[in-house]
Amino acid sequence: MSDNQNQLPNGVNGALEGQPNQGQPVGPLLMNLQYTKDLSFEVPGAPEIFTTLREQPRIDLALDVQARPLQEGANVYEVSLQIRADAQAQINGASQTAFIAELVYCGIFTLNVQPDMVEPLLLVECPRLLFPFARNILADVTRDGGFPPVLLSPIDFVALWQSRRGQNSAAGAPVANA
Repeated sequence: MSDNQNQLPNGVNGALEGQPNQGQPVGPLLMNLQYTKDLSFEVPGAPEIFTTLREQPRIDLALDVQARPLQEGANVYEVSLQIRADAQAQINGASQTAFIAELVYCGIFTLNVQPDMVEPLLLVECPRLLFPFARNILADVTRDGGFPPVLLSPIDFVALWQSRRGQNSAAGAPVANA
């Protein structure tokens, strides 16, 4: 057997060990890692909610994007996509919580761009890359919790970022966490 069978392709070993990839071009945005930082699924009215629920619950969604540098002066950031789904159902004329799902899905990104491009990459492009994975996790956890899966529609992260910029500018606050 060859000693090279368990080795990764050229440049990958060095990148995993913290050594730069020699001879490999580095793009403006590199996703180093993605992971579930926090996941919570609650059904406060179980098991009764399953016997009394007669219609699809109304789902209120909240979404937020946060970014923070991992080291001062470095170009490596943690970007977190935070999603909360609150499902309310009408049971016997009263609104009752069917379930609450909370997910914080993160990625570690290396940016090799000019300083004026850091904020849009962190708050638009990075969450755009994380979103399909977070969407899948949320759908799976709600389905596995006994409800129809929550299928999030695509998110316009540019509009979300511009809205945040407008709110922060009006309040006189700095624009980015990055």
